[in-house]
Amino acid sequence: MSPQRFPERVMDTVTPKRPQPASPAQRISTWHRLWHAVKRPRVRRSLISLIVVIAGWEIVGRYVLTNPLFFVPLSDVILALIRLWGTGELQTHIAASFRAIGYGMALSIVFGIAFGIVMGASRTVADYTEVYVNALYAMPLVAIAPLLILWLGIGVASKVGVVFLISVFPILISTTSGVRNVDKHYLDVARAFGATPVQIVGKVLVPAALPFVITGIRLAIGRAIVGVVVGELFGATAGLGFLIYTSGQTFDVPALFAGILCLAIAGVVLTWALQRVEMRLVRWRPAPLED
Repeated sequence: MSPQRFPERVMDTVTPKRPQPASPAQRISTWHRLWHAVKRPRVRRSLISLIVVIAGWEIVGRYVLTNPLFFVPLSDVILALIRLWGTGELQTHIAASFRAIGYGMALSIVFGIAFGIVMGASRTVADYTEVYVNALYAMPLVAIAPLLILWLGIGVASKVGVVFLISVFPILISTTSGVRNVDKHYLDVARAFGATPVQIVGKVLVPAALPFVITGIRLAIGRAIVGVVVGELFGATAGLGFLIYTSGQTFDVPALFAGILCLAIAGVVLTWALQRVEMRLVRWRPAPLED
């Protein structure tokens, strides 16, 4: 290697290359994929329903329910979202609410799946605990939110407790049902090949019960959102539930609907993400009908 060429090679390896802009062919291909996705019946129906809801909301708010203390058009809600985002208030509320939802759901998933597998696999454990699970699931746990706030304070811990108690039971019950509905032939084959109890749980029970588990998590997402709002209504210093409460107290209806809209969008996005995860984890299930 000549000395004259060495600095040039060093500069070639050290200097980062600028990202190349997308070529016209790549842009056309991207638009083609988007157009192909929109042409799918399910996507097209969802877009049509979304357009109808947006137009109906705006028309009702402009020409039917014209009292701004009861209802506001969607455009006013969007302006309120922009105003709250510009001041940084919306980001604070979103972060506080989703911190509680994330921690509470993580605890619910871990405990619900683990204890659900134990209850489903062991008739003895189920006999001791099933009556209490059913009793707690039927109990209006929202009513104990003030008690949790009294015990844990108005910080994030009380919201996590409310989210956990409200969202854990759908996961627990769904997991138990999934384990109990595993085909007995699978268990017989596993035992015939000398599988240990741990291997049966990890390689037979959990994969077979996975659709039930994911269904329970999907149900728990909606309950978790309700739980965090309830906890923030009773006592909080930040959060979307706190935003809804304070906006109602000050008759700021656009900001109130802005908080509700954020929660609704969060529920849709989380459910969609879980459906994507389900499609990857449970590929052996039959594909849903397109039409």
